[in-house]
Amino acid sequence: MLKKLIQHGNSAALIIDKPIMEMLHITSETLLELSTDGKNIILSPQNTATQENDILESLKGINKKYGMALKKLGE
Repeated sequence: MLKKLIQHGNSAALIIDKPIMEMLHITSETLLELSTDGKNIILSPQNTATQENDILESLKGINKKYGMALKKLGE
């Protein structure tokens, strides 16, 4: 299947057809990971484990930076 990029403001967009989205079990709300091997663009749905790891890493950073303040607020 050949697709053409469309102009979207100052950027370019690629329209993903509904049958392809259904086949991949993604919606317009699904987070997608964009990567490249230097020649190809690889677009993958972000899996739940990655999302959970991202949240846990964010929480660790927040706790490290604001842990004492959060503890005082909890008292």
